[in-house]
Amino acid sequence: MIKTDILIIGAGPCGLFTVFEAGLLKLRCHLIDALPQPGGQLTEIYPKKPIYDIPGFPDILAGDLVKNLMKQIEPFNPGFTLGERAESIERLADDSFVLTTNKGTKINAPVITIAAGLGCFEPRKPPIENLARFEDKGVEYIIKDPEFYRDKRVVLAGGGDSALDWTIFLTEVASEVTLVHRRQSFRGALDSVEKVHDLAKSGRIKLLTDVQAVGLNGNGKLNEVLLKHKTEGEFRKSTDHFIPLFGLSPKLGPMADWGLNITKNAIDVDTLDYSTNIPGIYAIGDINNYPGKLKLILCGFHEGTIMVQSAFKRIYPDKKLSFKYTTVNGVEGFKEDVPVVG
Repeated sequence: MIKTDILIIGAGPCGLFTVFEAGLLKLRCHLIDALPQPGGQLTEIYPKKPIYDIPGFPDILAGDLVKNLMKQIEPFNPGFTLGERAESIERLADDSFVLTTNKGTKINAPVITIAAGLGCFEPRKPPIENLARFEDKGVEYIIKDPEFYRDKRVVLAGGGDSALDWTIFLTEVASEVTLVHRRQSFRGALDSVEKVHDLAKSGRIKLLTDVQAVGLNGNGKLNEVLLKHKTEGEFRKSTDHFIPLFGLSPKLGPMADWGLNITKNAIDVDTLDYSTNIPGIYAIGDINNYPGKLKLILCGFHEGTIMVQSAFKRIYPDKKLSFKYTTVNGVEGFKEDVPVVG
């Protein structure tokens, strides 16, 4: 069984920054995430999307922010359990928790912090009758490794940032890229929209607007998408992959059955320390709910900072917490005697 001071559910930006703040108090952290790599939505959905509201960075790519956060927490040696979902919790006689994942991994900690973003995600799927038959046989809902599409023909569908960003990115990877959108206007960043139109004008991609996918064909593997224009009717497009990027539907998953107070798919917290109704369990970032809540990464950073102060008092009720500045001690001054968690 893995033992740690703070078990963080969710390895997105808020969960990662919490490791740093906990490390300054010499608290060990272990993170669990259903995704196969750290970063949450920033890594999984829009790694190439610029973010503009991180203090000190006029803009930074989502993937680069994750890299910086990972470098920042290196001195504190956090543990990671990736590709596994938090399934159930049990409170022990010593008032600590044991969390069990869907793959049977058990982690023991006196404090649990839920930093799970919007929860578990399920892709929004287009209403195509035989869609499920081609899943993992040419139909993918999330791009995990762009190299998978090297020298392949790809049809993407969608009008948001994810569809635009991946269309731009895959231009340098795939042999042929087609973006299909049922409208003429896009919902994504204007800069991305302009880049996509420029790529279409130069002939590097095919941009089909007022068009949506209505059918799929193939013998065991996808080889054709049936498309329908708003006014001109149906036509066929040969392809190796069809990637509908219509966003993800958030769900709390098993956490909804843990006895937490929940409002509109978010966990209610006390803004004093972002604690939930269950002593020892906290919630930070997009997953929590309170009056005036703003779903911003920088707000999640603040919530994690306040939360670890309360966690320290819970873990060490007899110790006096003396707040210090990193400008005085430096990170080296805080990481001494912090054991490796793994």
